[in-house]
Amino acid sequence: MSDEARGYLSRQFEIAWMLTSYHLDGLSTEECLWRPAPQGLHVHPAPDGTWRADWPEREGYDIGPASIAWVTWHIGFWWSMALDHSFGDATLAREDVPWPGDADGVRRWLGELRERWLRAIEQLTEDDLRSTARTRWPFQDRPFGDVVAWANLELMKNAAELGYARFLYAVRAR
Repeated sequence: MSDEARGYLSRQFEIAWMLTSYHLDGLSTEECLWRPAPQGLHVHPAPDGTWRADWPEREGYDIGPASIAWVTWHIGFWWSMALDHSFGDATLAREDVPWPGDADGVRRWLGELRERWLRAIEQLTEDDLRSTARTRWPFQDRPFGDVVAWANLELMKNAAELGYARFLYAVRAR
């Protein structure tokens, strides 16, 4: 991967993060916990006080739209998994990733994940980006640069979902 490609990936990430930040700014806990439909992916408090996210057994439109809380959890989930499986001991599982419980916690959590990701990615060489050695999640046997590109796309997709849900919340029937 050339320095030019590294630059593209970096600029792509910054655009995705800017849009994500735009939708996180001013986000309230009430918005997070609002459900756009009676059915859809959401987070729930567990008896121990942690918040757990629904996990679909399949994908389909009939599952319903996700809440903002679930979308923010999903960002934290895949980012935590990518960091642990690429730069850690690769033992983190979905069940180990709770939702923070409020909007301020979401902003802190995602901001910390962003900083950890940037620090990790900055250390990579071009050979590291071409190598498959770190590519253990969400796929294997592909250059690690593909994981970096996937994370950029996933962040942009989730940012769009956050924005759409915030638009729906803003005009909901009261």
